[in-house]
Amino acid sequence: MRAWRVPRYGPFDEVLEVADVPSPEPGEGQTRVRVEAAALNFADILYVAGEYQDRVPPPFTPGLEVAGTTEDGARVFGPVVMPHGGFAEEAVLSTTWPWPEGMTAAQAAGFFVAYQTGWCALHHRTTLSAGETLLVLAAAGGVGAAAVQLGRAAGARVIAVVGDDDKAAVARTLGADEVLVAPDDLVAAVRELTDGRGADVVYDPVGGDSFDAARRAVAWEGRLLVIGFAGGRIAEAPTNHALVKNYAVIGVHWAAYRQRSPELVVAWQRELEALWARRAIDPLVGAEYRFDDLPVALTELAARRTTGRVVLLTR
Repeated sequence: MRAWRVPRYGPFDEVLEVADVPSPEPGEGQTRVRVEAAALNFADILYVAGEYQDRVPPPFTPGLEVAGTTEDGARVFGPVVMPHGGFAEEAVLSTTWPWPEGMTAAQAAGFFVAYQTGWCALHHRTTLSAGETLLVLAAAGGVGAAAVQLGRAAGARVIAVVGDDDKAAVARTLGADEVLVAPDDLVAAVRELTDGRGADVVYDPVGGDSFDAARRAVAWEGRLLVIGFAGGRIAEAPTNHALVKNYAVIGVHWAAYRQRSPELVVAWQRELEALWARRAIDPLVGAEYRFDDLPVALTELAARRTTGRVVLLTR
């Protein structure tokens, strides 16, 4: 089968290559699928570079989540088992979920990591209540888009932060109540929208300068959710500032729950399926790429020029 391979760690545009490799062999409790679509995640870039928390020794195939067909014809989606990732014609899944009725292949491929992360953050690491204000950074991206929809489904008032007018239009279609477009002063803008109070919950997949501003925009006794570092710099959280404002800085390493508390992942997915069934959430696919165009897709993702989920199609 054809697969994108990482022969050594490095920048994805330098090391990724297409190779003919044997079909992956599933282990006990695992499932091999013919991949129809694989969703891209920022973590894929870190995996290729050898910079992710969980390093996979080369050679390996990246791609964390797919939708596809099992050998007995069942249409499923779910997380892959490294090193047999999803950017290939076949992949091995650790857990399979029935492909939700009404979803496209691209939507199903992206219906796991981003929404699981959002549910874990908003309903497990904290409790987002109806009427609270949720501030979502990078709200038009794949992770941010899921958070906007989940915030709306929880009855929160959602303020979306985006980088340009096109992304602002996307955030509004996702259900954001207010949209801030590349604000010069995020803190002042949020305080103006909240009568000086700030945001009860901040959802930050960016880090860096965005985190520095977000911690000053959080409300008294608010919660700042650390989702990731797409901005490139890992920010520091001054403890004196957290003490004075009585806010919490909360880490959200969702992937760890797959090993530590898999029963929670199952429960969260049932909640997400229920939201899909009543269309309270609707996975946004911003771009679909052909198999051979993976480096182009990753380039767009790394440059933060994408909206929603970016998906690689193999069929």
